[in-house]
Amino acid sequence: MRGEEAKRHYFFGEFKMALYGKDLNKDLKIKATNNKEMTALKVFTESLRFLKDDALRTIGSTTSGVPFKASDFTWVLTVPAIWNPSAKQFMREAATQAGIITEGDDDNLVIALEPEAASVWCKKLPADGFITKNHSRDSLDQTPGTQYIIVDCGGGTIDITVHKVLGGGVLKELHKASGNNMGGQTVDRKFKEFLREIFTDGVWDEYEEKYPSEVQKMMYDFTCLKKVDEDIQITCSFNLGKLAQKKKDIETFFESIEGASWNEGVIKISKKKLRSFFDESLQGITQSLREILKEDLDIRYILLVGGFAESQILRQHINKEFGEEYKILCPVRPQEVILKGAVEFGRNPKIVAFRKTRFTYGVAVLRRFDEFEHKQEKKLTADGKEWCQDIFKILLEEGEDVGWDETREHLLNAVDPQQKEMSVRLFKTERKNPRYVDDWGVEEVGSFTVKLCDPERNKERKVKVELKFGSTEITATGTDLSTGEKRSLKFEFNNF
Repeated sequence: MRGEEAKRHYFFGEFKMALYGKDLNKDLKIKATNNKEMTALKVFTESLRFLKDDALRTIGSTTSGVPFKASDFTWVLTVPAIWNPSAKQFMREAATQAGIITEGDDDNLVIALEPEAASVWCKKLPADGFITKNHSRDSLDQTPGTQYIIVDCGGGTIDITVHKVLGGGVLKELHKASGNNMGGQTVDRKFKEFLREIFTDGVWDEYEEKYPSEVQKMMYDFTCLKKVDEDIQITCSFNLGKLAQKKKDIETFFESIEGASWNEGVIKISKKKLRSFFDESLQGITQSLREILKEDLDIRYILLVGGFAESQILRQHINKEFGEEYKILCPVRPQEVILKGAVEFGRNPKIVAFRKTRFTYGVAVLRRFDEFEHKQEKKLTADGKEWCQDIFKILLEEGEDVGWDETREHLLNAVDPQQKEMSVRLFKTERKNPRYVDDWGVEEVGSFTVKLCDPERNKERKVKVELKFGSTEITATGTDLSTGEKRSLKFEFNNF
């Protein structure tokens, strides 16, 4: 695109990382390459809408004109396991706005965690489905009791999960999902910083501003080249060469640069320099793995999956660091296993039978006030009685095992006889045993309101709160036991 047409458009690259570690709300904006902003929800919604429309069009072209709509299918959306619940809910909202699901058919969308999806597919792979060190032929042992680590090496995140094979081939998560933001884009960023180091005097900055599509092409070429462990050559475009020549003879840009040389329109980068772009990412992966491996586990395999696992440098590093103690396996097409595993997971979500909770979850409750135990400012008087408000009632503790369809329940009592509704608030924290819902480190993740029956009908009005934790998402329901009135949890993640 040129001129005015280009200015009317936005280009977003690597925008998935906009959700990593962010405090999400409907107004969160992300920047396009030209620094124009748009709400993240709009960007994700339109991306998902395009994929949905394309899928339906593709299916329609092979079904002799029989029309299909989105609600005819179960859709599986993959997300990193280390994303927090609000990011997963954000994706569900984007999918809803994209028309993938509508109100009432929420079950048609399955959120799959990427390393779990990869694990599900790798269980099915024969020995020749893996690239292994020294061409030895190993497959993943399916004997009950076998433990292995899945390292999902993506573009943005490194996502690590530990699984144990149970009877019947189902899986149990042994360690809560962990990882970092040191994926393949870290290597790309180091490469781009190096180009800026070469083309000084503002040459690279001007090139990025004037020819963004050429920069994009250059970075795409690099993503292919970074799979190898040898000297690489990147073609220098005519426009970059022209901007450089305006300042000085192009060869002189390389005179004080170690690891790169100029050769008739080509930038040659040495193997040693290429490896240096990986240092920060590899250190991050190694550190995250070591933290898990020092736990009291009996791990036999390390599975490398995701597009970044195609890199020889990454695989060699993991083999060097961990290959003597563990079998290192990488599928022949490591990015595809997430896609294929997601389909399997959509068909059978109970294949991951148990998960570890990452947080302590609870609801806000009232207790009879005790001046020796409770804070004075928490005192509340209702129906002539003194209560302590904002008590954190634990429903699930951080690190607990939860079955894939397990539900935790708690009964809440209305304390005011004139009360017409009850607000149910759900909280999470990484702490084991918080006292109040406004203690440090405690965060509200959602709320809903349940209408209560007429007090004339029933003096003891109770609401049963049910929280289903075992799936990849958390769902919550509140039921007035007198009327059967139900409300479900809607994550608010701030003011969403």
